[in-house]
Amino acid sequence: MRLARVVGAVGRVLITVGVLVLAFVAYQLWGTGLQEARAQSQLEAEFEAALTPTTVPGTTTTTTTGPEPTTTTTTTAPPPVKGDAVARLQIPRIGVDKVVVEGVSLDDLKRGPGHFPGTPLPGELGNSAIAGHRTTYGAPFYDIGELEEGDEILVTTPRGEFRYLVSSVTVVRPDQVEVLDPSDDARLTLTTCHPRFSARQRLIVVATLDGEALEPATPPEAPTLPALPDDGPDGDDPDGDDPESDDEQEGDDPAGTGGDRVISGQVIGENAAAGLSGDPTARVPALLWGLAAATIWLAAWFVSTRWRRWPPYLLAFPFFAVALFLCFEQVGRLFPANI
Repeated sequence: MRLARVVGAVGRVLITVGVLVLAFVAYQLWGTGLQEARAQSQLEAEFEAALTPTTVPGTTTTTTTGPEPTTTTTTTAPPPVKGDAVARLQIPRIGVDKVVVEGVSLDDLKRGPGHFPGTPLPGELGNSAIAGHRTTYGAPFYDIGELEEGDEILVTTPRGEFRYLVSSVTVVRPDQVEVLDPSDDARLTLTTCHPRFSARQRLIVVATLDGEALEPATPPEAPTLPALPDDGPDGDDPDGDDPESDDEQEGDDPAGTGGDRVISGQVIGENAAAGLSGDPTARVPALLWGLAAATIWLAAWFVSTRWRRWPPYLLAFPFFAVALFLCFEQVGRLFPANI
């Protein structure tokens, strides 16, 4: 009898753990997608407003060399604000149509693909880099590994519409930050985790601008390199289907180098790694919310043994579901930002 009770208890524990694991997988694959869809709706409105022509202040310079003075006005723009909608990314071959946000932190990439601070904006001269999820939060880069040379990538920004043609699809190590190095041509670099559901490597898609590039509208700033946090656990990569991008994970730029257009690829890559490696500070909140969920369920079980069987569970379930959801939110933050 005693052995039967032990076996029964172990079986119930294993079933409970299995249900929780399945619930977390469902949250990662579908629940996060609902969050991303709501965020994209908001970004759509923001981006449409950003397309409205505005007058940008400029610097006027008067040159006295020559027979008559010549006045030249140089137009500049402030660097994009972190979290703002900066572009629309469309990849017809794999059905991608997303608004891109400025930044590649955990919170930024929950809303859609993120533009690496410190790289040029799409359409400008240089190496413009964008990171995106491959399996969670709408998985915008899920099929990015299926792209082939010559496939087109369309990008719209407040400065115009631009057409890029894919030139290479590769897989690199997470430490190969040279994929984010500045370039003399106008290119677009898309990065995500590889393979799918893993962050062991990075899938990199490089495309070249088909047309004339614009000069960067944002004045360069002095780059600074922040201290990097400890790496979090290997996270799922919402993008892992191809053998391609391993090196450059797009990381949030905690140092505030968002407007720098001449910052080195090494600095950008290291800053990206800081954001894309996961948030180790989420460990304690994840544990606390997990304990809260367990406490609520155990309390319901205790009351059910002394009252009626099902009413305590029905009353406790809404509170349990909220605590479990918040626990899953924090656990998800431990994974790399673009899994």
